[in-house]
Amino acid sequence: MSDAVPLPIQMSDSAANKIKALISEEENPELKLRVYITGGGCSGFQYGFTFDEKTNDGDTVIEKNGVIMVVDAMSLQYLVGGTVDYVEGLEGSRFLVTNPNATSTCGCGSSFSV
Repeated sequence: MSDAVPLPIQMSDSAANKIKALISEEENPELKLRVYITGGGCSGFQYGFTFDEKTNDGDTVIEKNGVIMVVDAMSLQYLVGGTVDYVEGLEGSRFLVTNPNATSTCGCGSSFSV
């Protein structure tokens, strides 16, 4: 019997594997992928991704395949139920968020509105 609480945001295997590869290239096992929301973009908010060595108070920590993703509390409220993914396609390779809270997104998928 598991009392596992569903995670507020998911990380795909593809994203976890890419994070692991990037951290390996940097040779710094302390790095974590930080996902955040900022104002701007063509739809009002945009997603941001950066590597961070620290976890701040209030951060939500998601661990998968030996890598860690952190999301601050303010950004998390816009991302609950979403998934961070990594895709490779004609537009290039990038991290992206599948976000059920977004009422509209822009063509490039990097900004959204709620």
